[in-house]
Amino acid sequence: MRISFRINPFTVKILPILFLCMYLDPANGQDPALDKEWHQWMGPDRSGTWHHGPQVDTLFQEMAETIWEIEVGPGYTGPTLADGRVYVMDYARGSERVVCLDAENGRQIWSFAYPVQYNVGYPTGPRTSVQVFDGKAYSLGTMGHLYCFEAASGNIIWHVNSMEAYRSRIPTWGLASNPIMVNGKLIVQLGGEPDACLVAFHKNTGDELWRALPDEASYSTPVLIEQAGRQVLVCWTGERIAGLDPDHGQVLWSVPFTPENMIMNVASPVYEPPYLFCSAFFDGSYLLELDQQKPSARLVYHRVGENERRTDALHCCISTPLIKGDFVYGIDSYGEARCLELITGDRVWENLTLVPTGRWANVHLISQGNQVWGFNELGELTLGEFSPAGYRDLGRIKVLDPVSISPNPRDGVCWAYPAFSGNRIYFRSDARLVCIAINNL
Repeated sequence: MRISFRINPFTVKILPILFLCMYLDPANGQDPALDKEWHQWMGPDRSGTWHHGPQVDTLFQEMAETIWEIEVGPGYTGPTLADGRVYVMDYARGSERVVCLDAENGRQIWSFAYPVQYNVGYPTGPRTSVQVFDGKAYSLGTMGHLYCFEAASGNIIWHVNSMEAYRSRIPTWGLASNPIMVNGKLIVQLGGEPDACLVAFHKNTGDELWRALPDEASYSTPVLIEQAGRQVLVCWTGERIAGLDPDHGQVLWSVPFTPENMIMNVASPVYEPPYLFCSAFFDGSYLLELDQQKPSARLVYHRVGENERRTDALHCCISTPLIKGDFVYGIDSYGEARCLELITGDRVWENLTLVPTGRWANVHLISQGNQVWGFNELGELTLGEFSPAGYRDLGRIKVLDPVSISPNPRDGVCWAYPAFSGNRIYFRSDARLVCIAINNL
């Protein structure tokens, strides 16, 4: 018996599209690399989103499996992942160190250390995460040492000492603004002179491509957004919130930021068109409305409390807040989880369960659908749901013990941002780096 069939012409046309859809993630059409790579601070798209983590409705200790755990030196650098390797930085015996490890077992692949004298508050270690792009790894140290390595071997490709090259004015707690890669340019907030608060370097050679703004550096990491049909790099320096052309460094718009006490804006701006929300420890909440027809911005409100303890709206310290719909969720100055109405800044609720109250108490917030994972300074992983009705606690597990290193507050804190890949999470303290798997039992 002969079997015959006829292919519909429409089928021929649609097959390539179907194959493309199979290659892309079926859930949201994003590259499957988002499931595997956490190659920069706050994840593959810098949104602080765990795109393909396990779907669980509760969290308890038996769900966590320790895959490996190793010793590291102190530092606030969050781990990053690319091509089966983990990258982290630490500081010990007068040297900063960049370390590359096998993501499967934690074995060291390479490391590079260089001497540096710290002259900052909290001289615990490097602040920024290693960025990995196109086979290269980029690190920025507390005192302005910027390195580009071959990611697989650790061979140095180029190096810039920003204090020598740009006379960087190192802020009180060191350089902590994570570099960002845009269109082949590594853009770094250095606080340099003249007019070199932000400098763009060629990713392959380290050659300067542009510099911008005479401002003091802040600790806030720039974010790339789309406004009026073009790329805009939003930079929150020590003196302004500005939108820049990432290709040439031209200032497209600027809103003044004058710290009342001292520069202490650490959290990144968060964008939900047309609104840009910023929050700082001393200076409270700012909401900007960005014009969607041309690159311009206006200040909607600035809400600041009597002081950093008696706050208004939201005074974030370390953690970047989240915008979900018409509401903002974030961690206030002493660790209080808070919900605000986005367009007014009015406080909706406060919750005190995520971390014990204390000055600069911190929880890093990572979105996953309707749920939010948290990593608090006690070394606990939390799971919950944020809504205008309140915070719904879904459980927590202990991951790491904080290390008491002077002058850290309390008995030590875990302040580094974690990294996520599949069902695995990578955490670090000032003494340990651990990889755990979350198993849906």
